[in-house]
Amino acid sequence: MQRTAVTVRLHRSTLQFDDAAYARLEQYLAESASLLEGDPDPQEILADLEQAVADQCTRRLQPGQTVVTLAELAPALAEIGTLQPPGATSSSSASPPPPSSSWSTGSSTAPRSSLQQVSQGAVISGVCQGLARYFRLDTTLLRVISVLLLFGTGGAMVLVYLALMLLMPYAPLDPDGAPVRWLPAKCRSFMEYLRAKLGVDTPGKIAA
Repeated sequence: MQRTAVTVRLHRSTLQFDDAAYARLEQYLAESASLLEGDPDPQEILADLEQAVADQCTRRLQPGQTVVTLAELAPALAEIGTLQPPGATSSSSASPPPPSSSWSTGSSTAPRSSLQQVSQGAVISGVCQGLARYFRLDTTLLRVISVLLLFGTGGAMVLVYLALMLLMPYAPLDPDGAPVRWLPAKCRSFMEYLRAKLGVDTPGKIAA
């Protein structure tokens, strides 16, 4: 019998990795932990980093795919980057550091992202994925909460969701990420059209 996947708990998310991806993930987290030696709060930074890895891998999974491979993990780690000590310079622009820490990643994407809708891997428009990424929550959990609120508010949650669709900007599309499904693509195109009519510039348009 041959092992084909390893189940890994990454902060608030649980994912399955094949052996090659798991070995690379172990190496990445071990290197990050070694860079944090002497930091007053390494566990919080590592938790943020783990959640960033989980979020980046999840949005790269194809529909129906349950196991993360190097094809998803490698670009995810490249986008997150490596930890940089305070004052260190990077070849790309550094984002704000994680909370309660003077460390940042060596990429333009830090564990704490800006509040944006994420179309890739979305079910409707990407609001839940965007909120989950921003607040470092599990996307599935947030979707379940949204459904419960939908029934608990007598449908008023629909108006809140529509308002967030209009107000939240869209995250740029990742060429290595999952394809945008039909409904999220339609929602994104319509919202970009509506914002254009209202005079709001929204980059990153996609074809319907």
